[in-house]
Amino acid sequence: MTSTLKHGDFTSLAEDYSKYREGYAPSVLSALIGLLGGSAEACDAVDVGAGTGIWSRMLAEAGFRSVTSVDPNDTMRATGERDSAHHDIIWRAGSGEDTGLPSASADLVTMASSFHWVDFDKGTQEFSRLLRPGGWFVALWNPRYIQASPLLTDIEAELERLKPDMKRVSSARQGLMDELSDRLAASPHFDDVILLEGRHHVRQTVDHYIGVWRSVNDVRVQLGEEKFEQFLDYARRRIGDAETVETTYLTRAWAARRTTA
Repeated sequence: MTSTLKHGDFTSLAEDYSKYREGYAPSVLSALIGLLGGSAEACDAVDVGAGTGIWSRMLAEAGFRSVTSVDPNDTMRATGERDSAHHDIIWRAGSGEDTGLPSASADLVTMASSFHWVDFDKGTQEFSRLLRPGGWFVALWNPRYIQASPLLTDIEAELERLKPDMKRVSSARQGLMDELSDRLAASPHFDDVILLEGRHHVRQTVDHYIGVWRSVNDVRVQLGEEKFEQFLDYARRRIGDAETVETTYLTRAWAARRTTA
């Protein structure tokens, strides 16, 4: 990579997202549909910060009446449109703070692995505006559950050895997520908050596992490209001659119901 990667800019990572990022636990999606009354076909969904549309396509495949995907990055959005060519998804330019969509037009508003980039107060106000009374806003993430694998635990520990002061932006087990339930419950826009969790397991080729790391913006920016390549070399050495890497993903979803007033 010849250009400098910027914090929060996914332009140069769109293809890595498209090729390597995993989906979310189907059990969590099923539970969310249950919160909506059990019928996706009667509901309109908006996926904000949709990126390349990984979660958007899961919503479309679940049978939502409509799915609208919103993302501010032209390259990510174009990649998502390409990858979703066989899905009935409407794509729009917009951000978490300003989607540009009509008020009271959605039963479900989601941010999948992207809510940590949004101003909390402005974002929740915008999502409340989009939702019909009683609709649900859902922020979800799908980090690797490294505790299930000593190998993956050791590989991630190398990050701390390379940069002891690293502050992860996107991990769903720290930072914003530690207080997210309380912040959503305290918001005047919502009257109920539920936390859902589900795990799913994938077997990845070594190249696929390394590709997932290449799509992680905050790690690449904080390490810098030289140390980032050192980290990937370490991961390859630790994996050794194995042809695949078994990875457990933990989907965590914070669902907040819009007030009916």
